[in-house]
Amino acid sequence: MSQKVIIDTGVVVAYLSKSDRFHEWAKVELSKINPPLLTCEAVIVESYFLLKGTYGAVDLIFSLLRTKQITIPFSLTDETVEIEALMKRYQNVPMSLADACLVRMNELISGSVVLTLDSDFRVYRKHRNEVIDLIIPVDL
Repeated sequence: MSQKVIIDTGVVVAYLSKSDRFHEWAKVELSKINPPLLTCEAVIVESYFLLKGTYGAVDLIFSLLRTKQITIPFSLTDETVEIEALMKRYQNVPMSLADACLVRMNELISGSVVLTLDSDFRVYRKHRNEVIDLIIPVDL
């Protein structure tokens, strides 16, 4: 797939953790995608936190970054106003910082798709009312 793909925390964790119930799904989906995958620092932080008990997680995540399998083309500093507005709009969901950054990235990167395990992305909208194109398991 040559489309720009924005990757969420759950998929990073599932891919790197063989015990995750979505590990095989993540492997299959990622095998269809041409790197680099795009993300934000908040996703990397969440991934480290969720993988803290997984031996070698630091090496695995840094390897994905070092080899440019995953890149971080997003600056929270540049998008603070928009991120705050998204988090306020979806405070009833609630929306995490990582989710807000990914929605904003989807707004900024024309034709991009979000690879996620988070069904909240079915609720979120880019540009206030546009459905976000997703790669997500059908049963979520």
